[in-house]
Amino acid sequence: MTGTTRKIDILDAASRIVANKGIFHLTIEAVAAEAGISKGGLLYHYRSKEVLVEKMVEHLAANYKSKIASQAEEDQQEKGKWTRAYLDVTFKRGYPNKDMHSGLLAAKAINPALISPIREAYSEWQADIETDGIDPVMATIIRLASDGIWLVDLFDINPISDEHKELVYAKLREWTDS
Repeated sequence: MTGTTRKIDILDAASRIVANKGIFHLTIEAVAAEAGISKGGLLYHYRSKEVLVEKMVEHLAANYKSKIASQAEEDQQEKGKWTRAYLDVTFKRGYPNKDMHSGLLAAKAINPALISPIREAYSEWQADIETDGIDPVMATIIRLASDGIWLVDLFDINPISDEHKELVYAKLREWTDS
């Protein structure tokens, strides 16, 4: 197993702890146990809990940015492609490891400055969306609606049915062609 793979395994373990047990259970000892390594082995890769959380957020931001950029590049229709990519990745597909989003919660609780990579990514996405060839206000509304669905799904408080969610998605997708 490579060092990079081990680092990702550790990030995944930390994310599972936050998602399943809560932020206050995120300790170096708990992450090491969850990842199946020694505390020293974990500290070899991440020298503190703050560094671990910082890397959780960086990993999430990098993966999300990559997915959105890739989706936009594949879109054959130029007008609205960034907004559609953001909508599809955030609302429909999401990040395959939903637990990794827990890193944002941990970062906000431990040190709000640690969410900077996501803040920077959002600035880039917003700029791409506003210059996407569709009405910038409409594009922003689509992004905000996508974020809202993502957030209620993250907290498992989404009161709408899957069928209704599909209808909302379809309407937002339709607006990207405006």
